[in-house]
Amino acid sequence: MTLSKQISNQFRDVILSGTWVATNFKTQLSDVSWKDANTKIGSLNTIAALTFHIHYYIEGLVNVLNGGTLDIKDKYSFDAPPINSKKDWDQRLDKLWKDSETFAHLVEQMPDERIMSAFVEEKYGNYYINIQAMIEHSYYHLGQIVLIKKMLAESK
Repeated sequence: MTLSKQISNQFRDVILSGTWVATNFKTQLSDVSWKDANTKIGSLNTIAALTFHIHYYIEGLVNVLNGGTLDIKDKYSFDAPPINSKKDWDQRLDKLWKDSETFAHLVEQMPDERIMSAFVEEKYGNYYINIQAMIEHSYYHLGQIVLIKKMLAESK
């Protein structure tokens, strides 16, 4: 198995279909209503905000992998448009799944030597570091979503 195939599989595991840590985004979000996604618990981010946040970075990396520029900025990563209906929530999830599969496919197609090359500029490290960071970042927020879901269930 190539490095690019292995990394794309790791990304799919956390977002779309894996059970490396017993679950993934798609499984965890499959039973979250749009109202629960918007429910604020204390000072924690909402599930809707966390979902937007992860998608924001995936979408930005897809742009780079497609030959575009690196336009994402941390300060905008939680600027989520409101979720006002089931349709809004379903559209956010559908876009997350679609862009996640696109990201995984683009990574999978990369020659292994490109994975170790500079990502946009030398100061950002290489593609490998940035792709691995996306995977690790996703697991971090997946854990938060799991905990928030438990808190929501306990509050009902």
